[in-house]
Amino acid sequence: MVNQENRLSAFITQLILGLWAVAVIFPMFWMIYSSFKTDQELFFSPWSPPAALQWDNFARAWTSAHVGDFFFNTLIVVIPALFLTLIISAMAAYVLARFDFIGNRAVFYLFLAGMLFPVFLALVPLFSLVARLGMLNTFQGLILVYVAYSLPFTIFFLTGFFKSLPSELEEAAIIDGANQYQVFFRVMLPLSSPGLISMGIFNFLGMWNQYILPLVLVTDEDKYVLSQGLYFMLAKQFYENDWSALFAALTIIMVPTLLVYVIFQKQIQSGLTTGALKG
Repeated sequence: MVNQENRLSAFITQLILGLWAVAVIFPMFWMIYSSFKTDQELFFSPWSPPAALQWDNFARAWTSAHVGDFFFNTLIVVIPALFLTLIISAMAAYVLARFDFIGNRAVFYLFLAGMLFPVFLALVPLFSLVARLGMLNTFQGLILVYVAYSLPFTIFFLTGFFKSLPSELEEAAIIDGANQYQVFFRVMLPLSSPGLISMGIFNFLGMWNQYILPLVLVTDEDKYVLSQGLYFMLAKQFYENDWSALFAALTIIMVPTLLVYVIFQKQIQSGLTTGALKG
């Protein structure tokens, strides 16, 4: 009787998960094969596969719709922001995890408080601050805001990860004459690579898909990132009606994040699980 109940429960769980997977995967699949259609096929045969692959859709999206410019703008912002987030978070988390000093927990909880503060409540003061620094409509201002926005959770996660690392290697390096900088960069930082990889992928996905921050801080079309460019393209479709290029642009925007997750899904799951269990 118990085995039958367990099998029924497992079947219902797998059925629900299967339906959820279909609900998530089908729209992406439909968007990808729709990006190879003509406008006529999109409107008159939306569910059928394309009669011929229209690679020209991607060329128009990349050049005429400026997706190529938006793509490189996003790389210019995301790569430095990701590097700064990881290195600053690693240094802060290492100190919070391995050193006892007055105010240690207060600083840690201050970072945790940053996770509880909705970004929407900070938009007006954030805009004012960036404007006073003279960084509106600049990649530098957007990079700094991305870093500040990503630090709290990254520090929280890496603090737990550094606490889990063995102290024997750290002590051995100190006995051999290494200073704290050498211990961190040569011993502890390489040991924390699983956590850094997990946080790198997690932050990359968030920064790549970020919309509200660039929308507020960047109004110059030449500096639009992909999320803004997509909104810009949607507005233009009411006048240009090049829907096939829009679907191609959506596919171009989606592919990097999809590839990153598919390639590194094991690292994401193992790293997050390790950090959660050991933190």
